[in-house]
Amino acid sequence: MNDAPSSSEITQDGPTDITADVTTDITTDITTEFTLPSAGPEVVEVRHGAFGAHGPGDTSGFGGLTRLVQLPSSSPRPYGSWFDAVVDALLEDLHGAGLDQAIEKVVVDRGELTLFIRREDLVEVARSLRDDQDLRFELSLGVSGVHYPGDKGRELHAVYHLMSVTHARRMLRLEVAVPDADPHVPSLVDVYPTQDWHERETYDMFGIVFDGHPSLARILLPNDWVGHPQRKDYPLGGVDVQFKGAQVPPVDQRRNYS
Repeated sequence: MNDAPSSSEITQDGPTDITADVTTDITTDITTEFTLPSAGPEVVEVRHGAFGAHGPGDTSGFGGLTRLVQLPSSSPRPYGSWFDAVVDALLEDLHGAGLDQAIEKVVVDRGELTLFIRREDLVEVARSLRDDQDLRFELSLGVSGVHYPGDKGRELHAVYHLMSVTHARRMLRLEVAVPDADPHVPSLVDVYPTQDWHERETYDMFGIVFDGHPSLARILLPNDWVGHPQRKDYPLGGVDVQFKGAQVPPVDQRRNYS
């Protein structure tokens, strides 16, 4: 009489189960090590009418039109193209530096990759993107400002466009959101020196203060200008009041760069 277990018993109770358990545990550890937070669409405004006018100002005939203005939600994996490899390489660098929470969300929208970054980790993220041999985003094309008055606690956004010359001109976007009451973002001039005048222009037009900038002063408007003209709450109707009676000083006295 043969007392050996059947093949079904071996499959069910033998080493196969042990291997499956170990494989599951390892996979879970690897997957959760670099897990990114998920976030749904962020509604920043409910717009009425064709142009978002308030009160009786909408003469478009579409005054009853209502639509949501919202920022894209986190994108699920796989992101497609080279995006997954870049995000994984960056996550590995950040994990080694103890910055697992640096990336708030990853958005792939209209074929473009955007990484939302915590402002306190911005410099380290930019340095990793520049220096890692698998990333090599050596060129910064500047920083722009965006103002969302309805995005409470995150009204001001600083948006950076980076390019990798080494890797076939790959491009990605970094975005940092800060509150209007505390509009401070670390300067990236030490990482990308060409950010100098770009940060000054964004400060001039939006009021985002780039901490650590070597000489943060207005670049388009006089030093004593009141307000930041590209904010959506800036009053419309002309600039003649602030320029009334103005005089053009000598070149060496126009601005204080110290």
